[in-house]
Amino acid sequence: MTDFDLVLKGTLVLPERIVPAGYIAVRDEFIAEIGVGTAPAGRERHDLGDALILPGAIDAQVHSLSQKDQEDFIWSTRSAAAGGVTTIVDMPYDEGDLICSAAAVKRKVAHASSQARVDFALYGTIDPEEGPARILEQVEAGVAAFKFSTFGTDPKRFPRIPAALLQACFATIAPTGLTAGVHNEDDEFVRAAIEAVKAAGITDYRAHGLSRPPLTELLAMHQIYETGVATGCPAHVVHCSLGRGYEIAAGYRAQGHAATVEACIHYLVLDEENDVRRLGGKAKINPPIRARAEVEKLWRHVAAGNVTLVSTDHVSWSEQRKTNPDMLANSSGVPGLEVMLPLFVKGALDRGIPLTWAARLMAHNPARHFRLNHIKGALEAGKHADIAVMTPSNHVYDASASGHNVVGWSPYNGMTLPYRVAATYLRGQLAFDGSQVLAEPGTGQFMRPQARLALQGLSE
Repeated sequence: MTDFDLVLKGTLVLPERIVPAGYIAVRDEFIAEIGVGTAPAGRERHDLGDALILPGAIDAQVHSLSQKDQEDFIWSTRSAAAGGVTTIVDMPYDEGDLICSAAAVKRKVAHASSQARVDFALYGTIDPEEGPARILEQVEAGVAAFKFSTFGTDPKRFPRIPAALLQACFATIAPTGLTAGVHNEDDEFVRAAIEAVKAAGITDYRAHGLSRPPLTELLAMHQIYETGVATGCPAHVVHCSLGRGYEIAAGYRAQGHAATVEACIHYLVLDEENDVRRLGGKAKINPPIRARAEVEKLWRHVAAGNVTLVSTDHVSWSEQRKTNPDMLANSSGVPGLEVMLPLFVKGALDRGIPLTWAARLMAHNPARHFRLNHIKGALEAGKHADIAVMTPSNHVYDASASGHNVVGWSPYNGMTLPYRVAATYLRGQLAFDGSQVLAEPGTGQFMRPQARLALQGLSE
């Protein structure tokens, strides 16, 4: 007789090392023991051979409600479970409901709780007309971070926050210890570049990159980090497509400032000259996909430890919003929850980068970043038994064939991947068996950040 509910044996992928022939023992939703060698008995026991056992991923950037009556948590968390993602952090720019008050946070928690198949945390934001007045009430309601933008996609749903207001927001957030995440594009510069592209009559795949040249990102990053310096608020750039951006972030950290930066999986996989040219609007993302040379720079920054998080910026636009021959007329963003882990593993293996970075950048660091590391983000005793199992299996990804996506398209369709997600465990329960998502709607729980902690040494 044993008191372990589940025992898994395989190759453990930890943030600091790989452990062949390691095991994890689970009891009552939590990891009770990890070790090497002969695994203990358990009511359910699996010797997984050469499979990789990773901490369940925490996707730091998901848009479940950007298109009304489209995806919702019922589908985003289904894709997550199928991709080894056990917690999503959802963005506040929901169509018809900007998450900018305690009431809105509570409304979204109630809505998501009935649908979610994996655990979830939430970003909050502000209505520019109200300023920072409702920031602290959102902290009390349980948001894990705040999101702003230096570019105005929409004056109501995704507004630009001017520099003085951004500083006021950062100053209000600073005492809470939460992070201020910011979309990094200079509004004035982007609008001028868009007009220049239109005046030149360029409408094909090149139009998007030309309308958002690299300097639009880099200028905004300096504003974001300097605002953090001025206020003492942890400043986070939620996506960066350029190697130079990671150098800027590393420079601020070297000076002792809390300056973090996120690499979305599409910037590590897709390039402009091949993929955007081939996919058109289905590869339109803000900031844009850059040249292959920038992709390789980003991987070098992964290896150097200059990337804080890897996420998807997942959004499942309906196909008609991504197929306009006029590149600039398409919606920006792509789905990626189901395939983030396999894509990162492939990219790392192709470049000889240790798989420890998968555990660090998609579990360990996100848990710390959102102050969930008291219970999430690691294969450690006392943490939730959130586990992703990946088995070696060369296969061609097809989002429409898997059945776990609300849309049948993906910019990653047709890519050959060397590993697949064979199982996902959420708090010790099998959420995905390699074929079917078993977690029912309502299984996922709302994750509140731990009370204020000193967020130091995030990249250590």
